[in-house]
Amino acid sequence: MKYTHGLQARVLLMMLAALAILLVLFGLLLHRQSRMQDEVVGASHAAMQATASESLRRRGEGTVIPLAESLANPLYYHDLDEIGVLARGALAQPGVSYVRVFDRHGNVLHDGSEEIPGYGREMTDALAQGAIRAGGLHTQFNDSTMDVSAPILIGRERLGGIRIGYDLASLRAVQDRAAAELRGHLVELGRRQLFWISVLGCGFLVMGGAALWAIQRWLVRPIEELADSARAIEAGQFDIRSPVSDRNDELGDLMRAFRRMSESVARHDHDIRTMAYTDALTGQANRLAFREALDQRLLRLRGTDRQLALLFADIDDFKRVNDTLGHDVGDEVLLAVSGRIRDVVERIGGKGALLARFGGDEFVILIESVDDDDDDVDVRTRAADLAEVLVEELSAPLPLQERDVFLGISIGISMFPEDAVTAATLMKNGDIAMYQAKVAGKNCARYYNRVMNQAVERHVYLEGELRGAWDRGELSLAYQPIYRVADNVLLGAEALLRWTHPDLGLVAPAIFIDVAEQSGLIEVIGPLVLTAACRDAALWRQSSPEAEPLFVSVNVSPRQLRSGDLPRNVAESLSHSGLAPHRLHVELTETAMIGDEAHASRMLQQLRASGVRVWLDDFGTGFSGLSHLRRVPVDGVKIDHSFVADILHDADDLALTTAIIAMAHSLGITVVAEGVENEAQYTLLRDRGCDLAQGFWLGHPMAMDDFLDLLKSPVPVSLA
Repeated sequence: MKYTHGLQARVLLMMLAALAILLVLFGLLLHRQSRMQDEVVGASHAAMQATASESLRRRGEGTVIPLAESLANPLYYHDLDEIGVLARGALAQPGVSYVRVFDRHGNVLHDGSEEIPGYGREMTDALAQGAIRAGGLHTQFNDSTMDVSAPILIGRERLGGIRIGYDLASLRAVQDRAAAELRGHLVELGRRQLFWISVLGCGFLVMGGAALWAIQRWLVRPIEELADSARAIEAGQFDIRSPVSDRNDELGDLMRAFRRMSESVARHDHDIRTMAYTDALTGQANRLAFREALDQRLLRLRGTDRQLALLFADIDDFKRVNDTLGHDVGDEVLLAVSGRIRDVVERIGGKGALLARFGGDEFVILIESVDDDDDDVDVRTRAADLAEVLVEELSAPLPLQERDVFLGISIGISMFPEDAVTAATLMKNGDIAMYQAKVAGKNCARYYNRVMNQAVERHVYLEGELRGAWDRGELSLAYQPIYRVADNVLLGAEALLRWTHPDLGLVAPAIFIDVAEQSGLIEVIGPLVLTAACRDAALWRQSSPEAEPLFVSVNVSPRQLRSGDLPRNVAESLSHSGLAPHRLHVELTETAMIGDEAHASRMLQQLRASGVRVWLDDFGTGFSGLSHLRRVPVDGVKIDHSFVADILHDADDLALTTAIIAMAHSLGITVVAEGVENEAQYTLLRDRGCDLAQGFWLGHPMAMDDFLDLLKSPVPVSLA
């Protein structure tokens, strides 16, 4: 688009006119004054500098020579007091910056001060070596100092030397003042000659003012308005009104384009913020939005007596939904759960309550007092009521795709400012409390307390100590004998890991195995246990070659099964120990196979194909019970001790135990009873057809040496 009077042309013409006038005026001024003044001042300054430098040099030499003669006797007798008097006298002279009396090696003896901080130290400044090596009077310069030195002699023997440093800065200051005065006189003379330029100067000012007004009116003001709008947009204020112009030139076109751009940026910002701060699945606030809101609220609440409650909620067993029903169904479950939580928060949370989804199955809720009549008790009570209702609501079945899905919710509650004063700590403590709710049995709520934090710290401590415990010899294996129920014959033993800590003593397996599972250390310790158990079982055959070969059963964690390395680890352990494959029994829990039953079945089929036996541990306590016997390739099941403990008194446990034995036998599967504590239990299990048994009545877990002694008399004492 062409413009009749374009902004570019107007600005260019004004700048050229102003530049021409400026060049003429300053050209005349510089031609008539500047050169003459600079030359006069420069010549005068050089002359003064040469004269002053020569004068200072003569003064310094005149001072140093007699001072060197006066210092000869005091230096010879090492009279520091007399040396100090002479040095201080020289140091007190105008323009002297330092005095150094030094010995023949260049070490300082006195500097005119009371303390003599450099006494005995070698002079290391740039001019020192010149003064030390000089055979007579020696003058040298650097940028700031003139150094005059002379040796101190007794006869022809050199005792040391004296250096006096003169500050050239003061000398130059005098010279500069003189030059400035000279320049001032020249300037005054120049002013008298500038009268004829005044008319031109006034004209320049008038034209310059007019040019400035035009630039301000046509260029600067519109650009400033655009700049203000741009800064506002940069600060995140996208809803501002950009300047409007009807000018028919380049700047007007720019302003209209800028307005269109700002409106487009505002629309895109709204869309981006919606995506950045909203959970895509549920439409709730996400982690980023929640963290910003929490920071703002904590900043506002600091210094007040108000509280804030953070509820950290996690859906119980949600992974089972994804694993069994698929992720699409899992998303539908999350939408339904999110709706229930939102309804409860809106109903009970009060004003200012905020719900956010952190991803996966984690939801976080903020509750604070926002009204003047709210008090601290209200916030805590409201948080407890909200948690109670959430547990109740989420316990109800979710109707989904013609089936009911049963879930639960575990909630941890942390309070500001009692439990934490920062957002990160408040969220961490809420997470810790939620974990404790999980430990307490799930589908409940727990308030944070410092004991929980200690439990987490203990967990971290145990994890650190457990690393390397095997190499330090703290971990060992114990073996609990397993007998055939029909004839009381010892057939094998279960390998059990024990940890004897140098400070904590014997750590309960339930504690450190859980730590190993959660930290992933079980993937390192598990293969070591497997190899050691196979090696010990091979020794059983050597110690009792006439007895029936005994098997060893080794527990394998879910993480070992999921990693896919279990068949290879088993093969390596058998190869290194020389143990026959059928003498190794691998034990897995039902829960180890939940989530990816197809993968678990493939791993177990590989083990069974190699000759290794597979047992299902803690049978009857998992999610699917007897249904696993139809789908998972196993050789044996171990009835959990919780059923065996009450078979004499609980008809349901007896019926379930009997059913497990019958079902397993119908499928050709061996049945092992755990936790046999007395003869009556043992007799009842034998009557029901149980194959194998273990428990304290039959034999406690024992060290390798004790188990070797047991092999010499394999019948348990209680049955002998």
